Amino acid sequence: MAWRSCFVLFRLTAQDVLRSSPRGGSRWPHSFQQRYGFKKVARKPESKKVEEELAAEVAPPRRPPTPHPKERPPTGPPDYILRPLIFTVGFTGCSFGAAAIWQYESLKSRVQSYFDEVRVDWLEKVRPQKQLGLRKEINQWWNSLSEGQKTVTGIIAANFLVFCCWRIPSMQRTMVRYFTSNPASQTPCAPMVLSAFSHYSFFHMATNMYVLWSFSSSAVSILGREQFMAVYLTGGVVANFASYLARTATGRFGPSLGASGAIMAILALVCTKMPEAKMSVIFLPMLTFTAAHALMGIVAMDTAGLLFGWQFFDHAAHLGGVLFGVWYIMYGHECIWKNRETFVKIWHEMRTGGGPGRGGANGG
Repeated sequence: MAWRSCFVLFRLTAQDVLRSSPRGGSRWPHSFQQRYGFKKVARKPESKKVEEELAAEVAPPRRPPTPHPKERPPTGPPDYILRPLIFTVGFTGCSFGAAAIWQYESLKSRVQSYFDEVRVDWLEKVRPQKQLGLRKEINQWWNSLSEGQKTVTGIIAANFLVFCCWRIPSMQRTMVRYFTSNPASQTPCAPMVLSAFSHYSFFHMATNMYVLWSFSSSAVSILGREQFMAVYLTGGVVANFASYLARTATGRFGPSLGASGAIMAILALVCTKMPEAKMSVIFLPMLTFTAAHALMGIVAMDTAGLLFGWQFFDHAAHLGGVLFGVWYIMYGHECIWKNRETFVKIWHEMRTGGGPGRGGANGG
C-alpha cells in the first residue's frame, strides 16, 4: 500500500523547515539580533541616504526566501513529467539489460564451477561435519526455502534497513527527499526507485512484505530470479510514474512511499498467468476466490479510489503497477526478454575479448 502521507513525519519536518528558514529577508527576531549583537539604531536628524547606508551595515544581507526542501517552484506539467518519463524508459532498459547480463554470468559460473562443486560435495561426505548448532539450523532453514523466497529475502532485508533509517532523527530530511516520491521534488527521479523500498509504518511494511513473500515462489518459477528482479524494480518505477501523472493532472502534489506499486505488478502478473489459482485473505481463511476475481476486485477498488479522490492510498500507483504486470506477462515478455540474445552476444564479446583463441565467438 503506497501511502500518500505520514502526518507525524511531515508535521515534524515542517517545524524543522520553519526553524531553519528566515522570513521576510532582513526581518530577524529580536532575540536573534540580541544574540549576535544587532541593536536597533536610534533615529537621528540625518539625511535619508545616510540612514539607508547605516541600515545596510547593521542589518544582515537580504536573501530571497528559500523554497521548501521537498518542492521546487512550479513551471508547468511538462516539467513534472518529462524527466520522470525519460528516467522510466532508461531505467527499464537498464534493468532488463542488467538482468540479462546477470543470467549470462550465472550460467557461465555454474558451468565453470561444476567440477569444483562435485569435489566439495565428495569431501564433505568424507570429512565429519563440524557445524555449530545455530549455524546448522540456519543452513537447514535457508536450504528449505524455495528459489523465490530466497530471492525476495534480500528485498525484505533492504526494506527493513530503510525502515530503521526512518527512526533516526538526523536522517529525516534525507529520507524525505530521496525515499518519498513527489513530482514537485527537487530530485524526482531517484525516489522513483528508492521509495519502493521505503516504509514509515511497521504495519505498512509488514503487510507489503507478507504479500511479496506469498507470491514470490510462483513469480520466480514463472520468470526466473533475474527476470523477476527486473520486473519488480521496473514495476515500482512505472507505478511511481503513473502516480506522477495523476498528481500532476489533479494538482495534488505530495509525497508517497511504499513497495505496493512493485508488488502489484508481481501480483497482477501471477494472477494473469494463473487465473484459476485459489486465493484467500489471511484474516478470513475460510473465504476463497480465484486469482482472476482477486485482480478484478483490486482494479475496481483502486479505480474507485482514483475517481473519488481517496487520499489514504496512492491508487494511481497501484493501477500503474497492475497495468504493467498484465502488459508484461501478455506482451512484454515476448518483446523484451526473448529479444535479449543480441545484447547478450555483445556482452559476451566484450567479456571474453572477442578474438579467436580468447574465448570469443570463434575462439576455443
